[in-house]
Amino acid sequence: MSDARRPENAPGDHPNVSPAKTGILLANLGTPDNTDYWSMRRYLNEFLSDRRVIDYPRWKWQPLLQLIILTKRPFSSGAAYKSIWNEEKGESPLMTITRDQTEKLADVMRDRHGDQVMVDFCMRYGNPSTRSKVRRMVDAGCTRILFFPLYPHYAGATSATANDQFFRALMEETWQPTARVVEPYFENPLFIDALTDSVEQAYANIAARPDMLVVSYHGMPIRYLRQGDPYHCQCQKTTRLLRERLGWDSTQITTTFQSVFGPEEWLKPYTVDEVARLARDEGKKKIAVIAPAFSADCIETLEEINEEIRESFEQAGGEEFTYIPCLNDGDAHIQALAAIIDDNLKGWIG
Repeated sequence: MSDARRPENAPGDHPNVSPAKTGILLANLGTPDNTDYWSMRRYLNEFLSDRRVIDYPRWKWQPLLQLIILTKRPFSSGAAYKSIWNEEKGESPLMTITRDQTEKLADVMRDRHGDQVMVDFCMRYGNPSTRSKVRRMVDAGCTRILFFPLYPHYAGATSATANDQFFRALMEETWQPTARVVEPYFENPLFIDALTDSVEQAYANIAARPDMLVVSYHGMPIRYLRQGDPYHCQCQKTTRLLRERLGWDSTQITTTFQSVFGPEEWLKPYTVDEVARLARDEGKKKIAVIAPAFSADCIETLEEINEEIRESFEQAGGEEFTYIPCLNDGDAHIQALAAIIDDNLKGWIG
């Protein structure tokens, strides 16, 4: 039932207006609707047509994408998604986890701020779209929206494109809400504490301590770094802060980058190659891998790290491979995100 009412002292034909609220809109990368060819093709087409992701000239990139890549890749990507698909709910793990995070954060915000706030989530690619959720918030009376890209580290292909889509959605609104965007939180002490706790808990459950903790981040072309993208530096700082918080020296932890795509040189070392080198050349037979750039487990962690990268390590002679899950909807992560949200609500909500 709508709580919209005609404003006091307004004429009788004035449209109903909902009580003013503040919207908190979480955003993640996105997910296909299903694992079949056409669902995958639609999702990959939207993702790989984004100039923030692939910035080659359209005249050069689109024929290659439409005629070659999108003819073949939906089959292989669909198979990868199928191997991790949440069959019970008919959706990807990223969708399940992001919804769980949103529900828990909504509970926290409701306890703190009552009906002053509305918490929801959207995806940059696929569904639920950013546009649909901005529209829903405006319809519900949100005159302010705090937009929170769930990427600890800034990158043009993640944070920036999510922000682009948010502001495109605002452009369509007649009564445009005031907006704020949460800045990257890669060095936030509560985020580092949550990462530290996840490592310590994982190590406590491993019979033999790993020889190395591999901190794997999603990669990007080195060219982006040279153009001024701060992602690489922010990743390195997260690893350093995590190492310091754990009280370790540099021989126990290393930074790598995964998910290389296309012919360009990407940030190195590549995770898939480095784990093999550790096993083969340095005799590191027991490793653990953590992926702090992802706020929720997804295809890049559950399939790429826990299957492809694990296989690379084991084929090179590695014996014990431990994947440490993302922070997901764990209590420490939710409390960290809630604290970041409250900090960004200052001046809007007392």
